[in-house]
Amino acid sequence: MNSAHFSNNAPIIHMEVKPYQGWVVGYVAIIEKLKLQIPYPSMKAMVSEKNQRLETETWKVFPFKYLPEDSKKNSKIVALYNHLVFALKYEGVNLLVFAKLNEILSNKEIFELVNIEPLGKYSRRIWFLLEWVSGQQIKGKSNITKKSYVPVIDEKLQFAVKGIKSSRHLVINNLPGTHQFCALISKTKNLENHLSSDYADINRRQINGIRKDLIQRASAFLLLKDSKASFTIEGESPKSKRAARWGFAIGQAGVNELTEEELIRLQQLVIENSRFIKMGFRTQGGFVGEHDRNSGEPIPVHISAKHEDIKELITGLIEANQILIKDDFNAVLAAAVIAFGFVFIHPFEDGNGRIHRYLIHHILAKKKFSDQGIIFPVSSSILDHINDYRLVLEYYSKPLLDFIAWNETPNHNVQVINQTKDYYRFFDATKHAEFLFDCVKDTIENIIPHEINYIANYDAFKNYMDEEFEMPDKLVSVLVRFLDQNQGVLSKRAKEKEFSELSQKEVEQIEAEYQSIFFK
Repeated sequence: MNSAHFSNNAPIIHMEVKPYQGWVVGYVAIIEKLKLQIPYPSMKAMVSEKNQRLETETWKVFPFKYLPEDSKKNSKIVALYNHLVFALKYEGVNLLVFAKLNEILSNKEIFELVNIEPLGKYSRRIWFLLEWVSGQQIKGKSNITKKSYVPVIDEKLQFAVKGIKSSRHLVINNLPGTHQFCALISKTKNLENHLSSDYADINRRQINGIRKDLIQRASAFLLLKDSKASFTIEGESPKSKRAARWGFAIGQAGVNELTEEELIRLQQLVIENSRFIKMGFRTQGGFVGEHDRNSGEPIPVHISAKHEDIKELITGLIEANQILIKDDFNAVLAAAVIAFGFVFIHPFEDGNGRIHRYLIHHILAKKKFSDQGIIFPVSSSILDHINDYRLVLEYYSKPLLDFIAWNETPNHNVQVINQTKDYYRFFDATKHAEFLFDCVKDTIENIIPHEINYIANYDAFKNYMDEEFEMPDKLVSVLVRFLDQNQGVLSKRAKEKEFSELSQKEVEQIEAEYQSIFFK
């Protein structure tokens, strides 16, 4: 092959050894060559020197015949076009790449790019995407006619909505969002397996036939448990009253429409004491992380969107939410897109994490994922998988730190000094969707059944105590708590104090009954 414009045959790309000898192609080649200030895609594409095909967690390897025409005999724009065509065929749409191409290419180069094969289906998709992400038409480019419509998103590669026709480009805009906010999810084996399970139906079937009062009591416990878990994730131990108030808000998820005013109302519910917090959308920078203990310098693990961009980003998030709610887009995928999109923007000084998890409840409820009054206690599952949760949050946030320029402010905050809006409106939510689906599966298989079984067991044990000992309900509750804490055995202290009226034989009888009910 003659020397290439974009294809790169270096053995190491971005500190990662390639699985075979060959050339990186598609989006990675474009990012490398044009030095685009964006993270690498999680799945990179390369062409091997031989007839090798392989897919790992981070690489798609294609045989030599797939190598895009990239000879120096062609212009740079023709080579770029060939790599974009390869990317659309085999990698899907990367909106960040198209946003950055608009920034670095001249008007003349963009016009040349979209006119290489002006009627071709890939050319029309490239043309549409360049105009869509910028919100502006390419000068001199006229509408086309007499071609069949092609979808912008290839649904073999990524998840899409039904879409609307764009007569200018003769494409179907099936992007799951707007040009102000649109996160994309790739189709992976993990997600396909989750989707084939139809968890919503499993959840309905497993609680079908259970007494309504039992479901209602379980839901009340799950609501409070989820509320407390959401605070615990943030490193807080709220008073019961505060947790109950937030639990009530979660219980109302799906009732109100998602608006700016609703988000601000939710922040007011989360923040009990606003004396030291400026409520509403931020009017300064923001970050998640620590401060150097000596200098006070920020040590961010996530830098929030610039406060100047919040209004536009939240408007886009709300509009994208409306699109996903109206479409038959999967409820869990929609929740991942909106909830993680919100927490990456981080529009408030405080309360973002809890509202982020509330949005999961909101969308699952709005899409009627859960029936019969039981909310989905995802925060409980997230707390049980807290390390995985942190990793999935950092999966996108940490690589972004390399592309965000900031200064320290006098109050040890961050002031972002470059343009960063694109990073928050366009991102790959695949890993976040996989994590959320794992939590939904855990909730259905473990958390909800465990709570319902526990209440049924508690009722059985309480009935036994009523019949055999006529013990008051309040004291039964104390007894169960002690037995829960000590693997079904009453401690010496409890026997000597709260339950000193019981003989040793009665204690052993009670312990045996408890164990036969709860440990069956």
